[in-house]
Amino acid sequence: MPWQARAVPSLRHQALARVVPRLRGVAPLESARAERAKVLELQAAADPALPTSAVRHFEARYEATTAEAPFPVHVVRPRGRRPRTTVYYLHGGAYVAPADPLHLRYAVRLAGELDAEVVLPDYPLAPRHDWRASHHLLLHDLAERCATQDRVVLVGDSAGGGLALALAQSLRDQGGAGASQLVLLSPWVDLTTSTPATYDLDGRDPWLSIDKLELYAEWWAGTPSDLARPEVSPALGDLAGLPPTLMLCGTRDLLVPGCRLLADRAAALPQDPDDPADGWDLTYLEAPDLIHVFALMPIPEAETAWRYTTDFLR
Repeated sequence: MPWQARAVPSLRHQALARVVPRLRGVAPLESARAERAKVLELQAAADPALPTSAVRHFEARYEATTAEAPFPVHVVRPRGRRPRTTVYYLHGGAYVAPADPLHLRYAVRLAGELDAEVVLPDYPLAPRHDWRASHHLLLHDLAERCATQDRVVLVGDSAGGGLALALAQSLRDQGGAGASQLVLLSPWVDLTTSTPATYDLDGRDPWLSIDKLELYAEWWAGTPSDLARPEVSPALGDLAGLPPTLMLCGTRDLLVPGCRLLADRAAALPQDPDDPADGWDLTYLEAPDLIHVFALMPIPEAETAWRYTTDFLR
């Protein structure tokens, strides 16, 4: 499906693309050691509480995945209601940054649209942790919610989008109830950076840089041999039998080659309506000249993405 929008990015998008490096503290990579120290310092300074001041008319509580290896799971629901639909939202941040108000506002907006509660796992971050610290715990938590809720919509942006896809694959493999739909916003689905076009975009993306992506991927994988595992790079895993999925990405995004790889692999699957387990219903919308996670931003193009998303979820 083509992206139907203005021929030229909006003035607001153009301004945002210029100021993103300053707003997000984007700086060149000095060294792996210096970057690790910087990331750990930022994580230590982050407020562990969910930024619920960013939304109104919702109440929040904490849960824990297991007593043996707990990490917080934030649950936000419309005040005074107990909805039977869940938006399971996995935040982005390159696996090194916690959720911020941008993630929460978007997730809560989805919850309002679907009359749902929002679940935002505060999963362990790199470089102190790798994918093994959270994948199986998240899978157990998500599987329980899929088994008890009428509908679970699995959503993720950037690194969270890759994590959402990896969890959907693991849910399928273990059998039982799964998410009804997936929404992937500029997802990071190939941490091996196996698509050469990624390097061509370095410098054109105002937000992401290849040197930091490769470093963060190394941290999240834990070992080089794990980089290509489906739990880390789900674009390289088995795609058959996944739930209907909407994926959006802009072309000024270092992650767009990975999204194209994923879309191409999905299109190559058998598409037999009598046996949907052999294929995957993936709708990929590629937005010309738009930046990373544009769908979360306060720009006109995000409203276009929102219309596509709500139409898909209906």
